[in-house]
Amino acid sequence: MSYSPILIAHICGGVVGLVSGTAAMCFRKGSPRHVLAGKVFVASMLTMGAFAAYLAITRHQPNNIGGGILTVYLIGTAWLTARRRDGETSRLDWVLLLIPLANGILSWMAGLKVLRSGHSSLDGVPVGMILFMGSVCLLAAAGDVRMLVRGGVAGVKRISRHLWRMCFGLFIAAGSFFFGGSNRPLRLLSTVGLGKYLSPALFNTTLYSVLTILPLILLIFWLVRVRFTNAYNGKTIVPRRPAPFVEQNPAP
Repeated sequence: MSYSPILIAHICGGVVGLVSGTAAMCFRKGSPRHVLAGKVFVASMLTMGAFAAYLAITRHQPNNIGGGILTVYLIGTAWLTARRRDGETSRLDWVLLLIPLANGILSWMAGLKVLRSGHSSLDGVPVGMILFMGSVCLLAAAGDVRMLVRGGVAGVKRISRHLWRMCFGLFIAAGSFFFGGSNRPLRLLSTVGLGKYLSPALFNTTLYSVLTILPLILLIFWLVRVRFTNAYNGKTIVPRRPAPFVEQNPAP
């Protein structure tokens, strides 16, 4: 079986994203290892999402087009949130706001159309998942509007924005890997010659479901820890870009 270079890059980006994202969640927040794993995660997820959207366009798969664009949006805005200073925004945020807004509206329109037709899925995607992802998109858009109206986010709110977007991006990657095809993990491991050495018990829907929703469980855990405890009160767990240095003239 032959794979195109773009498909190989997409698969490699997804696998590296899963590994580095899991590592980033396990390392102490703000530590050098967390920062390094986070950088690898961002690069790999942007690669995966961009190539996923391209492949979906060439294969006429509307759902995957939206999923790829949404992944790039979530990871990109999470990275921007980490890099910026408290309360910093730009005109780019108004442009990025259109991505989840359009994605959410289109997802709900598609989901309602499926419900009216009496079917339960669209191109293999359950209608419940379509409406769920559409709702997440609209919530992300609402969060962007609130951030822009209030002049940015700071402190715990900035950390929460970074966390939930990174974790949800990891959830999308996990769902795509474990449920994106006919037993995709087994096919991948078989391709590299490892599938025959592993127990068939490792390749079942129950295990895939647990591994897929694990990022959402970690998302809830970290949001509760950050928002409702003093664990990170006044601390920074994501590296911020330092404020520009302004040279002051000495007093005469």
